[in-house]
Amino acid sequence: MTFKLSARSLTRLEGVDPDLVKVVKRAIELTKVDFAVTEGLRTPERQRELFAKGASQIKEGGTHVAGRAVDLVAFLGGRISWELNLYDDIADAMRLAALEANVGLRWGAAWNVPDIRKWDGTMESAMMHYIDTRRKMGQRPFIDGPHFELS
Repeated sequence: MTFKLSARSLTRLEGVDPDLVKVVKRAIELTKVDFAVTEGLRTPERQRELFAKGASQIKEGGTHVAGRAVDLVAFLGGRISWELNLYDDIADAMRLAALEANVGLRWGAAWNVPDIRKWDGTMESAMMHYIDTRRKMGQRPFIDGPHFELS
């Protein structure tokens, strides 16, 4: 089944780097999990608000404020879902789209992979590698499955 971005998602891509927009638009055609864009370009005020809530680790600036990041939300049965396995499926589609477009991309559930195009395996395996690496360092992983940014 081929999915399509809604008018709301397309609006949320306004101000986002054209290369990233191209990747998102192609990924919706490749994905086996429907998704929508929840955020693209952010104001500095919105970024500080999300930092204060603990929803971002960046207080000032960052990739969203620069128009170099998007957050995507998965749909399952027509409803928003936060099941992590859906996000690694979306990440697989984003990786394929990034490969086609030759656009470097980082995923928020595999922070230690600077460019997911270069990962040899599934995005699930990239996420597990990140989690294992953080735990070995005695640090908690920060899993942000909806987040994708240009690298």
